[in-house]
Amino acid sequence: MKATPTTGRSQRLYRKAKGFIPGGTQLLSKRPEMFLPDLWPSYYSRARGCELWDLDGRRYLDMSYMGIGAAVLGYADPDVDAAVRRAVSRGNMTTLNAPEEVELAEVLVRLHPWAKMVRYARTGGEAMAMAVRIARASSGRDTVLFCGYHGWHDWYLAANLAKDSALDGHLLPGLEPKGVPKCLRGTSFPFRYNDTDEFLRLAHRHRGRAGVVVMEPIRNKPPEPGFLEAVQRTARQRGMVLVVDEITAGWRLNPGGAHLGMGLEPDIAVFGKAMSNGYPMAAVVGKRGVMQAAQGSFISSTYWTDRIGPSASLACIEKYAALKVHRHLAKTGNAVQDGWRRLAGKHGLRISLDGIAPLGHFGFEGEKALALKTLFTQEMLKRGFLATNAFYASWAHRETHLRRYFAAADRVFGSIAACLARGRDPEKLLSGEVCHAGFRRLI
Repeated sequence: MKATPTTGRSQRLYRKAKGFIPGGTQLLSKRPEMFLPDLWPSYYSRARGCELWDLDGRRYLDMSYMGIGAAVLGYADPDVDAAVRRAVSRGNMTTLNAPEEVELAEVLVRLHPWAKMVRYARTGGEAMAMAVRIARASSGRDTVLFCGYHGWHDWYLAANLAKDSALDGHLLPGLEPKGVPKCLRGTSFPFRYNDTDEFLRLAHRHRGRAGVVVMEPIRNKPPEPGFLEAVQRTARQRGMVLVVDEITAGWRLNPGGAHLGMGLEPDIAVFGKAMSNGYPMAAVVGKRGVMQAAQGSFISSTYWTDRIGPSASLACIEKYAALKVHRHLAKTGNAVQDGWRRLAGKHGLRISLDGIAPLGHFGFEGEKALALKTLFTQEMLKRGFLATNAFYASWAHRETHLRRYFAAADRVFGSIAACLARGRDPEKLLSGEVCHAGFRRLI
């Protein structure tokens, strides 16, 4: 018999939200069911650095996703926020254009010397849809070969029209293509990262039809020798536009895109999340010949012209580069992964580790893995931490935060190990349900 969950204003508001908002939240990755059903705080009242407060005034140290990877400098960064306040005070939206968008374009092109032109959006998903539209217009072909997760738009989910499980190897199993026009069947095909042979077979099978290759330059594992070279070489030989999705990896490993350190020269790179530290902003950066194809397609939106987004990005990028934030992210992320490994060994727990240093995650092994993940989240929450099996490093995370985190994680790993040693079912220790895995409809 499960205990009655302890709830407060945040949990009650979420129950109310599900009656008004399909799915409860706007973003799958923020659904409480993905963390701790019935108990996750769900809503915040304020945030600063790497701490935030829920609607009941409880304070938490965020050792999880830091705004789903957006707050690379930390919450409410004073320099970025000051730039935004200046933009607001001078008028955010007018009949004329904000000069900051030209300044930002110059910065992005300087950081990516292979690129010459820039278009803006305000979210990663729509920026990816824009990039695919431009790439299709440039190549004159409709079929897209892709690797990884790239958002919610029709071009991507069309892969599941042919086979329900087509996207299961691309981070979010169970994505349904309902509402995606069936006429898009056969226009998008996935391949696995580091599987050169699979990509080459796909490119050969769709030769003459495939005009676009979309991929993340890196996600959980580094590229194997020859993989990126084969993708780039094949794209060029077959006249396919190569698009790299830097929405997640961008700004983590260097000031700019992860591809810069991998010998990869795309035709288009797409940025979002960390480029503006929590303010809506996204950019599509590309070669002049490819980007000019946007002129032959209608790509336009009012709020792509606001002043806040570019102003936040300029301040964020300037601070990131000046402080060499990527070095801190790598150091902090490696320390967390080393800590997970050390504590698992200390308590005899079997875990797997994955991810680049600033975006690490671990997984409990065994048939009760999901229940153990939920139990870890539950027990860490009791101790004042937003913590799951992933950690996104930020500039705001300091050694004192890591010491507090690992002191708590040590005790929680110990209690989990004791539970397993006694042969107890970890689900019996949960105050709510086991967290969801992947995409799942909420009733």
